[in-house]
Amino acid sequence: MRRSKGISRTINEAAAGHAPGALGCERPGPTSPEAFSLLNDPGNELVVSVVSFWEIVIKRGLGRDDFQVDPSRLRRGLRDNGWVELALTGGHALGAERLPPLHRDPFDRMLIAQSNVEGIMLLTADELVVRYSGSIRRV
Repeated sequence: MRRSKGISRTINEAAAGHAPGALGCERPGPTSPEAFSLLNDPGNELVVSVVSFWEIVIKRGLGRDDFQVDPSRLRRGLRDNGWVELALTGGHALGAERLPPLHRDPFDRMLIAQSNVEGIMLLTADELVVRYSGSIRRV
């Protein structure tokens, strides 16, 4: 996530596309030129939701192959690279209740709610997430 111009990104995507070695990823993932530009624009504040770390911890604990990043190393790398943590609030939880039932993933729904409540752009590669209204861009 980023504030000011508002950029957010689901953390597994952000980790894959933004300084992957420093952020605890084994290999970089695809990052569109638009995402690269937004993530590297000094006018944007990069924001990462604590929900993203929670998702990694849970899904990694379940043995999911697509969540093998070390969440502690990732958090440290993001913070060392200027990312700001966004805490989860009651307002965010209530925002999730107002979302239409387009997507059942509770982590994605909370990231969408945080984006809407905070006015932060959410960058995602998830086709279901981009179906929601608000400041969401598919990258």
